[in-house]
Amino acid sequence: MSAAAGPVLTAPAQGGPPTASGGAPPDAGPAGSEFAPLLRQVRQAGLLRRRPGWYAGLIAANAVAVAAVWAAVVLVGASGTWWVLALAPPAAVLSARTGFVGHDAGHQQIAAGRRANRAIALLHGNLLLGMGAGWWSDKHNRHHAHPNHVGKDPDVEVGALVWTRAQAVRREGFARWLTKHQAWLFLPMLLLEGLALKVASFRDLRRMPARERALEGGLLVAHVAGYAALLLGALPLWQAVVFALLHHALFGVHLGLSFAPNHKGMAMPEEGARWGHLRRQVLTSRNVRGNPVTDFLLGGLNYQIEHHLMPSLPRPHLRLARPLVRAHCARLGVPYAETGLLDSYAQAFAHMHEVGAPLR
Repeated sequence: MSAAAGPVLTAPAQGGPPTASGGAPPDAGPAGSEFAPLLRQVRQAGLLRRRPGWYAGLIAANAVAVAAVWAAVVLVGASGTWWVLALAPPAAVLSARTGFVGHDAGHQQIAAGRRANRAIALLHGNLLLGMGAGWWSDKHNRHHAHPNHVGKDPDVEVGALVWTRAQAVRREGFARWLTKHQAWLFLPMLLLEGLALKVASFRDLRRMPARERALEGGLLVAHVAGYAALLLGALPLWQAVVFALLHHALFGVHLGLSFAPNHKGMAMPEEGARWGHLRRQVLTSRNVRGNPVTDFLLGGLNYQIEHHLMPSLPRPHLRLARPLVRAHCARLGVPYAETGLLDSYAQAFAHMHEVGAPLR
């Protein structure tokens, strides 16, 4: 990617909106009832109904696969061979599948009641992954309310990476060097994301009421203790350490590459912008064309526009809602951004590279 990369646009065939890094934001258009007719269509099509049977099968299949991989770790580890590390990639993939179930439960997609969804989220997040459901829900719900809105969306706050030129030019020291090269450093930095999620979950316990802190903290501790006991019981110390590092590194990369195509390089509302719900969610989101492999690897997040418009829409219904959403956006003249997986990464990386251009 050249330093002269221009503003990132959506799929050429669709004519998507310009990003905040170049050009003016798209016309906000009339607020109010733009979303209501679409919601009625989706509801009349029965797509808002829960799919407990589908999710039961998904959760059961994932549990069997996870158990099989860790049983293989124990069996192969007994021989002392380093080939046990070959099981770290499937363990990472299944960890991401577990995270996607927790994500869906957090959005109330799985069960009819909040208590059941909360239990599923705690099981898959805190206990199985060591990733706090409360921490994730708080952060993710703020993102959904104001996607790509600097100052409101925690996913575009200044951190290791920055998302606007205004953020970039304020960087100093090592952070300035990091921003200058952030597009190239993004993948290496994702190697730490799996561990960073655990650290952030423990740190977030401080803001919780005592009862929630005890529940979520207890499950997080149980995860760490169980994970360590399993590895140290199955593998020699150094093999256990290397396996854990490889598992978490690949898990972080997988999760990062699942979320990177969704919003990076899309429109970023300016301060004071008053976009209605439909435009706020559609113009800031990008779909990745789905097929069974893409749907599996991205956990349905490739239908990001539909998910953002209706977060409680069950995962198997996202692809069914897509033609309704596309047609509705076409009637309104609202750009519907959709592209292939590789092109979505190219757009996201180009945006990160262009943001750091003033420092080069």
